[in-house]
Amino acid sequence: MYTKIMPNLYSIKTGKPSCISYLILGDQMNVLVDSGINQNFEILKGDIEELGLEINDLSLVINTHEHADHFGANRFLQKIVPIITHRYAATKIVSADDEVLLCRAHGHDPTGYQVHIWLENMNVIDTGDWFLKIFHTPGHTSGSLCIYEPRRRILISGDTVFARGTISDISSSGSYGEYINSLARLNTMKIDLLLPGHGKISNDVERDIEKAIENANMKHEAFLRKK
Repeated sequence: MYTKIMPNLYSIKTGKPSCISYLILGDQMNVLVDSGINQNFEILKGDIEELGLEINDLSLVINTHEHADHFGANRFLQKIVPIITHRYAATKIVSADDEVLLCRAHGHDPTGYQVHIWLENMNVIDTGDWFLKIFHTPGHTSGSLCIYEPRRRILISGDTVFARGTISDISSSGSYGEYINSLARLNTMKIDLLLPGHGKISNDVERDIEKAIENANMKHEAFLRKK
């Protein structure tokens, strides 16, 4: 099921446990953010076709991190569309390391995935009328990233931050310290609309991020008390 968020920006929900995908239609490039699990690919493909596009019309797929609910359907896209993600996530995806092996829980074969472009912090993707800035936001995983559109003040946050300040668990490659630093950096940005990888979108972003920082600090303190 797709929903129009604003002109040329759509969310696509293919059903749990998939993440929410986002489709950005630019003057020069069409960008899909996160593909979801491989079992839901036909739903994703159907929604894209309902919007008048074919898979061949996609210019890029950006993955926000290295968990299978966000990259699993790349298996059906990677021979057609360039796949890009942060280099730390890319390393895990192409090597099928322990983090990626968790995708077996979603019925995935973790081998054979490709990443064509390995991103760094602050890389920029210019679609012609969308200016997508890549922010490396480690914490949930070491390869997590967010995508910021400064003219529209939109943040596509993956699993870094959710509405009402909910945060993700810390994976084996993540850390609370990095998570708190990433959230603090997001808190300095002008963001009017939060588009997370799961759950509801939010236009109360400043409060969401401040609450997320509070939650991350509380969880970090609880973690330290257990050691």
